Amino acid sequence: MNTRPLPRLFLVALALGLPLLLAGRADGALPQEPTKVQATTAKLVQGVLSDSRYAYRPRPLDDALSQDMFDRFLESLDGNKVFLTASDIEEFSAWRTRLDDALRSGELGPAYTMFARYQQRVDERVTHARSLLADGFDFTVDERWAYDREELPWATRAELDDIWRRSVKNDWLRLKLAGKEGDAIRETLDKRYANLAESVSELKGEDVFQTFLNAYTSAIDPHTTYFTPHSAENFNLQMSLSLEGIGAVLQKQDDVVVVREIVVGGPADLSRKVAAGDRIVGVGQGKSGEMTDVVGWRIDDVVKLIRGPKGTQVRLDIVPAELGMDGEPVRVSIIRDKVRLEDQAAKAEIMTITPSDATASGTASPQRIGVIELPTFYQDFAARRSDAQDYASATRDVARLLHDFREQDVDGVVLDLRNNGGGSLNEAIELTGLFIDQGPVVQVRESGGRVAIEGDRNKGVAWDGPLAVLVNRSSASASEIFAGAIQDYGRGLVIGETTFGKGTVQNLMDLDRWPGGDEPRGQLKFTIAQFFRVSGGSTQHKGVVPDVAFPATVDGSEYGESTYENALPWTRIAAVPHMHYGNFELLLPQLDALHAARIAEDVEFRWWSEDVARFRADSERAWVSLNEAERRAERDADEARRKQRQETRASLGLALDPLAGDRQDDGLQANERDVRQDVARQELAEDSPDPLLRESAAILADAIVLLAEDRQLAAAVLPVSTAVGHWAD
Repeated sequence: MNTRPLPRLFLVALALGLPLLLAGRADGALPQEPTKVQATTAKLVQGVLSDSRYAYRPRPLDDALSQDMFDRFLESLDGNKVFLTASDIEEFSAWRTRLDDALRSGELGPAYTMFARYQQRVDERVTHARSLLADGFDFTVDERWAYDREELPWATRAELDDIWRRSVKNDWLRLKLAGKEGDAIRETLDKRYANLAESVSELKGEDVFQTFLNAYTSAIDPHTTYFTPHSAENFNLQMSLSLEGIGAVLQKQDDVVVVREIVVGGPADLSRKVAAGDRIVGVGQGKSGEMTDVVGWRIDDVVKLIRGPKGTQVRLDIVPAELGMDGEPVRVSIIRDKVRLEDQAAKAEIMTITPSDATASGTASPQRIGVIELPTFYQDFAARRSDAQDYASATRDVARLLHDFREQDVDGVVLDLRNNGGGSLNEAIELTGLFIDQGPVVQVRESGGRVAIEGDRNKGVAWDGPLAVLVNRSSASASEIFAGAIQDYGRGLVIGETTFGKGTVQNLMDLDRWPGGDEPRGQLKFTIAQFFRVSGGSTQHKGVVPDVAFPATVDGSEYGESTYENALPWTRIAAVPHMHYGNFELLLPQLDALHAARIAEDVEFRWWSEDVARFRADSERAWVSLNEAERRAERDADEARRKQRQETRASLGLALDPLAGDRQDDGLQANERDVRQDVARQELAEDSPDPLLRESAAILADAIVLLAEDRQLAAAVLPVSTAVGHWAD
């Protein structure tokens, strides 16, 4: 298993540091100690991760590890240091070197005690925040809100009062700038803070257990994670891109679960009885099962009721989107089915690109460049093991799209791996095999030092023509295996940013493999090996460096494998023999020159570069002004910039940005917006200009023309003209 970094979710809590464990309905008071099965699970996880037969880099459970666990557990609870006080941390410090003993024995009382204090402090902070709404704020004073407190010391109660005053003031100012009036602002913020407290109060013992156990696993290495049975199910669904249910994307809005999107072709879509914005207030099983009122439930518990085996029936009480919450529910019956999550599957389009006038003749005909966007290296492992004919596979889907491209006579292919955090190691190997005619793809070194060479054993290729791979800083793991192999073989160009730098392989272990106990224990994803490119170097820390580089969207010191203090170091091993189809070093000076000349005239690429620079400057500042005049001036400048850019697009005949008039801050969080409008906005965003993709296609088009018109150069760049590498045909 070559897994992906966790996506940034739950932005509702970005500023306040709300933990990433909000998920289920409260079933009474939070237990003060783990259950018997959790205690057993903790011992099993500890045994696996301290055993070199399993873990790539086992770490002894001692006082040093306990201190690391202590800090990580606090970070997972209150990473922005806005709830717990300095005196709380001082009190907890008695456990700093005792958590190893607690984990070894399975007696995790300290974790539950710390969590209970955290819940108490959240209640206190929310009460304080709501009290500040009565009088409003003075926005004429020069004041700042420093929203990033991660590296700052823990605060006293009095200091937290002021931190929260500034935070609430910023929330109020955002809504005011968006055109909201005082009473409406009070109502919105009061409900927001109340929902925050309610979300934390709903947490269960399993949430505490998973969070504490992951404080331990992440201390071993950044990509080792414990999944509760429910979390494991969701992880497997993500990898397989399929589930059995009704085919609806849900979200929580206040006390109700709301339909956000309908999966095309799924049971809910085919029923024509469910729509985005509908509120689910009741769920019943089968034709006559009792209807359960789910108002106030957490979203994962509602999902558990709605999911179910293919062919079974579920009944939903739905308040249609067009009615208020007091509207009469409508009962809908749906037969569950297997649903394919197509939004994460490979997608294709064809772009027509006019090569640069500065290429060899300056009269080259337009090039048809096929683009494949691959969000993740997915595979339905269970379906493949059962020899299912239609199991989900990134490689199979890409092969089908490449076949379509051949039928449509495209001139080159760009594989877009931006923001692809990885997935199946096997898929990365097989996908590489679509572009090379047999050979090693990756070297895998196990904990004992043994190196296995994994590669493509199938003769022939799915695409033997011009190829480019587009990556960014969020391209990781399996993406880096693929991009690195394409680069090492000289099979294509790598374009974009230096990648994430994750060079380790994870395996998923079912903790129920050990006998004893009737309750499921969950799964452990842990590092079992390190992978190396066929050229011998590791992507660990360093990532894959592109052949043609774009400006970095984020600083490498802020995001990437190198930011983890306990990540494995970079190293290298011996290279393995492999084919060299091409040597693009000879072509890069011309491509760089053409690229530089083109982006100097490309207003959208220039705007993107300016936006990146502005974003990085704002991120480094880590504070915002609370002066209304200053914030209005910033907002007006942003609006003027968007308007001017739209006018420039129109004058140059460029495609207009569908979101140009809809990007100012509305002051709302995701669960406070109208679901239908938010989804419509999201769909429009998919049609926004993408200058990086267009420029990548243009770079590939330049390469095609240069090699086609200069046979001497082509012979030097592409000496192999056997099964692949037919760039200059």
